[in-house]
Amino acid sequence: MSDLQTGLIALGVLAIVVVLGLNWWQDRRARKQIQDGFPDSGKDPLLHGVETGLPKADGVRREPGLGAGEIAEPNIVGGMEAPAEGAAVPQQHDADEADEACETVIDVSFLEPVPGDELAAFTQGIRHAGQKSLRVFAETAEGVHRSAIRSGENYASVQVAVLLANRSGPLSAGEWAEALSRSRVLADRFDGTVEASDTQAVLDRANKLDAVCAALDAQVGLTLVASSRRWSSGDVLTAAREAGFSSIHDGRLPWVDQDGAVRFTLGRSDGVSLGSAGPATIGQLSLVLDVPRAPAHEHAFAQMAQVARGLATRLEAAVVDDNGRPLADGAEAAIDKQLLALYARLEQSGLKAGSVRALRVFG
Repeated sequence: MSDLQTGLIALGVLAIVVVLGLNWWQDRRARKQIQDGFPDSGKDPLLHGVETGLPKADGVRREPGLGAGEIAEPNIVGGMEAPAEGAAVPQQHDADEADEACETVIDVSFLEPVPGDELAAFTQGIRHAGQKSLRVFAETAEGVHRSAIRSGENYASVQVAVLLANRSGPLSAGEWAEALSRSRVLADRFDGTVEASDTQAVLDRANKLDAVCAALDAQVGLTLVASSRRWSSGDVLTAAREAGFSSIHDGRLPWVDQDGAVRFTLGRSDGVSLGSAGPATIGQLSLVLDVPRAPAHEHAFAQMAQVARGLATRLEAAVVDDNGRPLADGAEAAIDKQLLALYARLEQSGLKAGSVRALRVFG
């Protein structure tokens, strides 16, 4: 390397050193000017949280919001902490639920919560299996029991309550299989699983309940027989309305007490609905006291007999018992005594006359 090359390299290095030094001096001068314009607080707001001059939070964490500089007063009502405005109110469970005494439950659990709108539309058809009624209950994703599926809620499971027995007999194997099938279709539709009791255990329970109900079931009737002329439907409806009967329900006229309970019913003895055309004239009418379905009353039969006699007077008819014999004076007291004993047995068996459970199994 020649002396000229060495000199040029030295000169280049010196030039670089001079440029770096000049840049450092200019940068230092700029920093000093900035610091002179802003006094140093000695604290970093990001590290210390509060700038000088702002109110202190006394170590308590405050959520950002309007009026951040003010400390809210505690929301206390009657010595107890009240829910903050806008806070979610805990949901209440519905009171109605499956009746273990006369129903068995099939559980359908979903892997993911199902919207109520979709679930309600699909469960509309789950109402009967053969001659047995099905009731659908559900549990929300939050664990709240529902007796009916509601729009706007999401559900984690459904419970299908299957009636074990009614007047058509005990739950049969075919009816149970149909209830299970409907539940499995529901589970398949919404990606769920089905859990139910053993089939034989369910059928055994159904047979036991049916035996109890059969021993307690009773209906007491009276018949009105036309004396001088047969009646038209209009004649019957007018006389019945005057006697206090309500509008036609299931082809018969109910006699309802002041509490809204059906005490007994009036209908055609031939079973034809009073609301249909049927034969042109009517020769007999039947009054029926359905003992398990009517609330217990110490004068239940006497009350029906009194109404029957009044109706017979309007229609020019004779009142006879189930054996076709004229109703004897004083018979009411003896029959009511027997009914009181039956009412007591119904209540002891958990099937109180006129109760929701009795209406369900004696339907």
